[in-house]
Amino acid sequence: MKTTALRLHGAMDLRLETFELPEITADEVLLRVESDTVCASTYKAVKQGSGHKRVPEDIAEHPVIVGHEMCGTIEKVGANLKEEWKVGQRVVIQPALKLESGYDPGYSYRYIGGNATYAVVPKIVLDRGCLIPFEGDAFFKGSLVESLGCILRAYKGCYHTDYSNYVRTDGAKRGGRLAVLGGAGPMGIGAIVLASGYAGVGQVVVTDINAERLAEAERKFTPAAAKAQGTELIYLNTANVEDPVAKLKELSQGGFDDVFVMVPSPVLFSMAEAICREDGCINFFAGPAVHDLPGSLNLYRVHYDGIHVVGTAGSIPEDTVDVIHLIEQNKIDPSAIVSHILGLKDAAAAIFGMEKPSGAKKVCYTHLDIPMIAVDELGEWGKKDPLYAKLDEIVKKNGGIWCAEAERYLLANAPRIAGDYPEGAK
Repeated sequence: MKTTALRLHGAMDLRLETFELPEITADEVLLRVESDTVCASTYKAVKQGSGHKRVPEDIAEHPVIVGHEMCGTIEKVGANLKEEWKVGQRVVIQPALKLESGYDPGYSYRYIGGNATYAVVPKIVLDRGCLIPFEGDAFFKGSLVESLGCILRAYKGCYHTDYSNYVRTDGAKRGGRLAVLGGAGPMGIGAIVLASGYAGVGQVVVTDINAERLAEAERKFTPAAAKAQGTELIYLNTANVEDPVAKLKELSQGGFDDVFVMVPSPVLFSMAEAICREDGCINFFAGPAVHDLPGSLNLYRVHYDGIHVVGTAGSIPEDTVDVIHLIEQNKIDPSAIVSHILGLKDAAAAIFGMEKPSGAKKVCYTHLDIPMIAVDELGEWGKKDPLYAKLDEIVKKNGGIWCAEAERYLLANAPRIAGDYPEGAK
């Protein structure tokens, strides 16, 4: 079986290559990858090459396939797995294997990664319970499970304490107030989606200093939609506010129970501490690209106000399963996170573009030969190509966001990369 995949040969050295996959063993599965979403973590691995803790040292000789937010269908099942897995079954990969080596799919392996048409799911992924069934109505939603799982883990990582008896409660405070600082990007939008659909917080205030990003986030996930789920949602451009801390305290009536810091900024971390109310929990969610990022914390408040800091990174299979159930039960809809669609040929450009992120989540359909297109610009592309005109019509009918209906039409009608054919075609 040949695959076409984007492989990392060294720092900033990505190559789209077609090569032969090894035959699967009795304890492996062959995966037809349908979609993968572009993640900033991939850019960090590409930038650092073998200097990254998850990337092997020998990638010049044995390049690895990048992309870890993959969803697809099982193409072939090893002899020892036929009772558990079936050909045609939809699955997602939970890439955080939690191995001592630190190796994970999408960073470390030669034959599995999301930016590929086909991949071999090795025994270690199955042994770790990291191949997970998915019955959602769209592949892109399956690809978003990994990033949403990281955010879900952030909510689970928060905690609060009743200091009258020192009983601790895990999770963001239900019915409480949440600030998402630097939150107009894809992970911030994901936090908004989960705030009402999962965490049950009463108020969410999202800040950013980029007016365009804030406007896009508000258009994708509106205060009215949040209100329908019982959450007050406020977007705030702190660049236009003389005293952001005072304004945030005013909006929260004195402070927030939980604060997510979505940008690795010491300034935002200090702001988070200042707007926390007693027993407030700060989740420093953003992963710094450098190993030394000092920040300050008022230790008086740590002792007397009981504020505390946690940091969560990645997720575990339990989180992946929880997110899948939320999607399958229609308790959350991650569609608002998608800003672009693209084919495999443009995946490298999308990854390199993460140096200066734009939009939200970009969905790569690995079997398609299409350029990277913003969902909002489908109408312009439709003036020259009826494929995109129809997609624009479908998207507008569905509230202006990417959706399962649009994906189905795209997969059935878009041109495919050389040598690839729709399922069942001769």
